[in-house]
Amino acid sequence: MKAGVLLAKHECIIPFIGIAFCSHHLLLLLTHLSMASKPFIALATAVFFFSLIAVNHFGKPFQGKLGEMEVVPITDTVGPESVAFHPLGDGPYVGISDGRIIKWQPNEHRWISFGITSPNREGCEGKHDHETREHICGRPLGICFHETTGDLYIADAYMGLLKLGPAGGLATPIPTHAQPQPIPFTFTNSLDINQSDGSIYFTHTSSLYHRRNHIAVVLSGDKTGMLLKYEQESKQITVLLTNLSFPNGVALSKDGSFLVFAETTKCRILRYWLSTPKAGNLETLAQLPGFPDNIKRSPRGGFWVAIHSRRCKVLSWILSYSKLGNALIWVLPVDVITKAYSVMSKYLGSGLAMRISEEGVILETLELESGNKMSSISEVQEKDDHLWMGSINMPFLGVYRL
Repeated sequence: MKAGVLLAKHECIIPFIGIAFCSHHLLLLLTHLSMASKPFIALATAVFFFSLIAVNHFGKPFQGKLGEMEVVPITDTVGPESVAFHPLGDGPYVGISDGRIIKWQPNEHRWISFGITSPNREGCEGKHDHETREHICGRPLGICFHETTGDLYIADAYMGLLKLGPAGGLATPIPTHAQPQPIPFTFTNSLDINQSDGSIYFTHTSSLYHRRNHIAVVLSGDKTGMLLKYEQESKQITVLLTNLSFPNGVALSKDGSFLVFAETTKCRILRYWLSTPKAGNLETLAQLPGFPDNIKRSPRGGFWVAIHSRRCKVLSWILSYSKLGNALIWVLPVDVITKAYSVMSKYLGSGLAMRISEEGVILETLELESGNKMSSISEVQEKDDHLWMGSINMPFLGVYRL
C-alpha cells in the first residue's frame, strides 16, 4: 500500500478563526466560574472537545514535493512506537502495543517475534484493546542497540529499563542504584546510548501518571518528569534534570558533547550539554508548531523530530489555564479523556516530522496527507535513503524513500 507524503520547508498558518474565537471566550468565562459549578463543568467539557478538533485541523497543509509512502502491515496489534536496526543491518525491530519486540524479515515479507518485556503473557496477544493490560504485558517505547554487544536496550513504560540479548526472548531488567533514593519507574519513555562507554540517557515522563493516561500529563501541567543517566560499570542512575513537562524523545549529538530531548507539553526541544565548558547547561534549541515525540539523529546531519499533532492557539490557551486542565481531569475520568483524544486524533490527524540542525534550524518538514491513514508519527529513523516512521496507534510501519 502507498500513500502521499509532502516534503517541504517549514510553514504554518492557523485558520478556523471562528472556533478559536469561540473557545477563547469560553476560556475567559471559565476563569470567573467555580470549579465545582455545573456551568464550569459544561464549559470545561465543551472546550476540551473544541481542542480535540482544533489540534488536528488547524494548520494549512504544507506545500512541497509529493512522494509515496509504503506501508508495512502489522497483524492484530498497533503502535510500532520506536524503530531500531541491528548493528549488522538486520531489522527493523519495533516495540508494539502487546508488549512484544518484533523483527521484520525482508526476504520473507513478514514480522517475527523477537522478545517480550514482561513474563506475564496471558491475554496479551490478539486483536483487542491492549491499553487495558499494558501495565501487565508491558509497553516498550524507546529502543536502541548497543553497537558493540548487539544487545537491544528498551525503555518500557511500566517495566523500566530492560535489555534483550542477541538471541531475544524475555528482556531482563537492568539492575540500577539510584541516588539519593530509588526511583519508581512510573512512565519510562525514551533512551539513547553513548556507544563509546555504553552509558544510557533516558527520560521518565511522569511520577504521577502512567502511559495509558498520558493526556493527563499534558492537561494537568504535570512537571514531575526527569532526564536520567545510567552508567554500565557502576550500575548507577544519576538524575540530570527534574521538574520537566512531559520529557519524551532523547538523542545524543554526533560528537556526544550534548543531547537533545523533547519537552512535549511545551512543544520544544531542549539541549543539555554533557561536556565542553557548557557542561550542565540547559537551553532551548527549537520551538515547534506541535507536540514532539521521539528524536533520532539523521545520518545527513541534525535530528529527525516526530510531531504527534499540532498545537493550535486554542490548545495553547487551554494549557495556559492549569485550572481548566485539572478541572477536566476532576470532572471526567482520565481514561475517558485519553480514549476520546486517541479516537479523534486517529481519524482526523495527519503525520508530521521535522529535521532540525544541531543549532535548531528547521532543515526539512515531512507531512503525510490526511488521506494516508497514518494519523500521527512517533518516530522517524533514517537509514539507507529511507525514512522508517513509527506511530503509537497505527497497525503498520511507514516507509518513505528520500
